[in-house]
Formats: sequence, C-alpha cells, structure tokens
Amino acid sequence: MRNALMVLAATALVGPAGSRPAAAQSTQYRSPAGVVYVSQADTGAVARAESALAANPRDVDRLIALGLAQSGIRRYREAIATFTRGIEIAPGNAVLYRWRGHRYLSVRELDRARADLERGLTIDANCYGCLYHLGIVRYVTGDFAGAAEAFRRALPLAPEPGEYAGSNDWLWMSLSRAGRGAEAQGVLDRITDSLPAGNAYTQRLALYRGRIRPEQAFTPADTADIQVATLSYGVGNWYLLRGDTAHAREYFERSVRSSGWPAFGFIASEAELRNLASQNRR
Repeated sequence: MRNALMVLAATALVGPAGSRPAAAQSTQYRSPAGVVYVSQADTGAVARAESALAANPRDVDRLIALGLAQSGIRRYREAIATFTRGIEIAPGNAVLYRWRGHRYLSVRELDRARADLERGLTIDANCYGCLYHLGIVRYVTGDFAGAAEAFRRALPLAPEPGEYAGSNDWLWMSLSRAGRGAEAQGVLDRITDSLPAGNAYTQRLALYRGRIRPEQAFTPADTADIQVATLSYGVGNWYLLRGDTAHAREYFERSVRSSGWPAFGFIASEAELRNLASQNRR
C-alpha cells in the first residue's frame, strides 16, 4: 500500500510524458497519506477572465467568472480567494457562498464549506448549489440523515437532467446509509429511464435498480479521472451496503488511485477508507 501511494504521489506531481509541472501549477491538496495534488496549467480561460475583470474589478459577475475559470483548471485555492473578494463586495450574494463552499469542499476544508453553504441558504433557501453541496459535506462527515434532508430539498430544484440524476443518487445513498431502506427504494421507484446516458450517476442508479451488475457500471468510455473516481465510489458503496467490505474497499481504493481528486466520490472514498481502517484497529 505504501508503494502504491508513492507511485500515486509521483503521478499527481508529474505531467504528461513525465514532464515536471509548470511553474503556474500550485499545490491544492495534500492527502493524509502525503500525496500532493496540484492545479493544471492555464490554456487561456483564466487569463481572459483576469483581463475582463481588470476592466471592472468590482464587477461580481466577472469575479464569479474568474473563480469558475480557476476552478476549471483545479486552482481551487485561488478560486477561494477570488470568491472571497466577491463576498467582500456583495456579502448578500448567495451564489458567492455556494461557489466558495464548493471549493472549500474540493480542498477538504469541510467546516468552512459547511459554514459557507449554510450561510448561502440563509440568503436564498432555494439555492440548489448550496443544498446539493451541503448534502455532500454532511454525507462525507457521516451525517447521513442530514444529507438526505439536503438532497431531498435539492431534488426538485435540479437545473438539468444530469443534476437530477446526481441528486437522486446521493439521496438514495444517504437514505440507505441512514437505515431508511423503504424511503431509499421509493427514490428508485420514481426514476424513469430518461436520465442522460454516459452520466456517472445514471450508471450508478442503474446498478442500484438492479439493471446492471457491478462490473457493468464501467463502460470502455469511462477513462476520465473524475468519472473513474465517481463510478468507483458508487460501486464500493453498493458493496458496503451489502456488508461486503472486501469488495467495497477494493473500489474505494480504485477511486483514490484515480487522479480525480476533486470528485465527490474520491472525497467520500477517502472517508470510507479511514472508517474501515478505524474499524480494523478496534
């Protein structure tokens, strides 16, 4: 396991074809195992957003656009600073708290993420992004009932089919982990076959519904790091709910071996592996 982590650390720090990361890349997250994850190089989006903002530094929409561009290349800590600038200008803007809370979640500062998302909801109780990401924070910290409540509120506010699939997925997992199996089954019973194809949550829901086997959750197209991390967690959790901790651990480890460290499945897998290790020490 230690050797695998050393290889993973090298993979996280070294770019394509063994190149060293560019100077513009910065450390974003250091895992408890000491693995360092860095941002990606800018291909122009950040530079353009910075230029647009320079023309009007107090324009909140332009600040949000810069923060999103930074997030797009995994410069989450820089994005946090950008959204903080926005909050200083417009402290009553729920969207700024939604995005900063999301980015705090990405770098595993969960208490700050929770505080921002809850603050956003005091401003706009129907902010889908605040509800959804608060659900993630509660889930990865073991508050499954609280997570279910957040996802239940988020579900009817989902802005598009992919988000709808994700809210159903996390709601089912939250209810299942909270021991509310009948309610979890009700979530699956309401789902139709019209969810977007190729979506990781659609594929996970097909597993929960018994439409596919665990090994069929992955397709040949599922090679992107976020997709691998997301699918691996869903399959691992499916096994965990059945009491099969050996297979669950296998998939949680597969998730954290991916480079998709910002994925919620990756974050949840880290938490599950800590919990399993703690149980083994008892």
